[in-house]
Amino acid sequence: MNATSPTLQAADAGAIRARGLVRRFGEKLALAGVELEAGPGGVIGLLGPNGSGKSTFLRILYGLVRPDEGSVELDGVRYSGDGLALRQRASYAPGEIALYGELTGERHLAFLLRGREPEALERASATARELGLPLERRVRGYSHGMKRQLLLSAALAPRVRIRILDEPSEGLDPAKRGEVLALLEREKQAGTTILLSSHHLGEIDRICDRLVFFHAGKKIADETREQVLASARRLVRVSFERAPDPARLSALAGVARVRVDGPRASLELAGDDPRPFLAALAADAALGMPASIEYGALSLPELMRELYGVEAC
Repeated sequence: MNATSPTLQAADAGAIRARGLVRRFGEKLALAGVELEAGPGGVIGLLGPNGSGKSTFLRILYGLVRPDEGSVELDGVRYSGDGLALRQRASYAPGEIALYGELTGERHLAFLLRGREPEALERASATARELGLPLERRVRGYSHGMKRQLLLSAALAPRVRIRILDEPSEGLDPAKRGEVLALLEREKQAGTTILLSSHHLGEIDRICDRLVFFHAGKKIADETREQVLASARRLVRVSFERAPDPARLSALAGVARVRVDGPRASLELAGDDPRPFLAALAADAALGMPASIEYGALSLPELMRELYGVEAC
């Protein structure tokens, strides 16, 4: 399972390709034509509010849910049949926790890793003990965070090039979250492609090379960490007495992107110097005198809200 097949091209190893993914659950459209290409290597973070389609997207990538439309390819293997071929090329930590309480932690790792190479259990046990989990105890006595760490230990064990992690640090205290991030950093340095979703934006900012924003089943932005940080530095928030004309704001010098919400406008500048924009704003009498102007770096939640109009979680 770890060896490269004779037909696998170097560009395919550890790569993720999703094209035009559509998934409906009854009348609900969970994914609306999502596309993503990633890897080999690197950490890609998925951000978006609950119900935005992140978990459905991850389940499709792992072969647990079939798309109604579109195609998926992991590590050079396309989604077909029951998705087993995808599950053999990747590992997965689900967002939901559903474990067998009567099993010990060690027995549960063995259950989760059935069908994987024999050494996977040894690696999972070592990771779990590194995280401080009492593997001799039954899982019913584990806390929510301990169960989360058990699932992560299993997901990091198989020798595969791709790891798909849905909220891997949810429910953990800051110290444990730091330990998890250290494990993911180790995987990153080994060249593994990691796709993860998270509501902890600090960890997204720390570990991810690339950020993909979801909303209402659509991918609304896909940017490198450096691009997102640059956008945060270049955002200007302007309040007017009445709703401004978005087209007029877009035409001002130095403006790259505009979002208007009532009398309030969020503008991303094309460069780091706000003075050309401020001069153009002051010279445009039709827009009126601003009631307030804010400029400076934003947090990721603020950036999502200001540029894309959605809450991060």
